Amino acid sequence: MALLVASIGLFGLMSYNVSRRTNEIGIRMALGAQRADVLRLVMRESMILVVVGLVIGLGVALGAGQFLAARQYLEALLFGLSPTNVAAIVFAVLLMSIVSAVAGYLPARRASRVDPMVALHYE
Repeated sequence: MALLVASIGLFGLMSYNVSRRTNEIGIRMALGAQRADVLRLVMRESMILVVVGLVIGLGVALGAGQFLAARQYLEALLFGLSPTNVAAIVFAVLLMSIVSAVAGYLPARRASRVDPMVALHYE
């Protein structure tokens, strides 16, 4: 459920960011930026958000896991996993990265297909 909410949030944020910057993207393309350049620009912004979120989330998750494990609250909730199970953490990080990359790619692809003339008349 958290993965779904995070990917929808990232998709919404990047879609809003692309629509807000339509004029700028159109100017870049009118000045010679290729579609791959615009795609890379938007994907870089998206993945920076993902990396920052993953770093903060991992830190909070590991800290909270250690805190709760010391008080034995997690034994009934984790069903045989330790709060610092490396395989589970790596799987969650990889899955979140892949889903976030797809959620960021869709607005990036839309941004790379902006017609410069339409973008310049946007506002």
